[in-house]
Amino acid sequence: MTAAGGLKEGMLEAIAKLGIDEAVFTFIDVETTGLSPRAARVCEVAAINFRGAERLGTLAELVNPGMPIPAEVTRIHGITDSMVKDSPAFSGVAPRLLAMLENSVIVAHNAEFDLKFLEAEFERVGLRFPKLPVVDTLALARKNWKFKSNRLGNIAAELNFSNENWHRALSDVEMTRKIFDHFIIAFKSAGAATVADLIEKCGGKAS
Repeated sequence: MTAAGGLKEGMLEAIAKLGIDEAVFTFIDVETTGLSPRAARVCEVAAINFRGAERLGTLAELVNPGMPIPAEVTRIHGITDSMVKDSPAFSGVAPRLLAMLENSVIVAHNAEFDLKFLEAEFERVGLRFPKLPVVDTLALARKNWKFKSNRLGNIAAELNFSNENWHRALSDVEMTRKIFDHFIIAFKSAGAATVADLIEKCGGKAS
């Protein structure tokens, strides 16, 4: 293992050992021009981070994807070409997003989708998306609850959380935070205490 690799693994292990109320959790969501991270691009990104109940920061940016947004995709998230034409390219958003992610735990609903897009976008601008612990609320729902559907909107409805702006990045991030908090209360009652415990609840390993 290289020195850099050892430092990275050591950082991941240190974050995993943190108590749930000590760690910084960064909730993240992207809206895109399509489903493939190689053919499509990010057109909106949002992130919020918390330590316990303290909100540390918020990022919500429309992104100029450098390509047209198909009409069928606009019908889903409501983002049009005219809305993003004067927005920054992803390269203008990436440094702020990196700063928010530093030494935190990523939380997303269907994290694989969001992270593959972000990894591709970072690669395009010559940066590397950081390797960090990930908690996926979709995996938590599938493995620990029995919702009729594990889509974000359905879970919110079953938990009586209202949201009138679905499929916009910041609204989805805020809802993911509410659902995460609901899950955390149950997990703490069952004895979960650390980030590693949460990752295990997703079906993964802490490092």
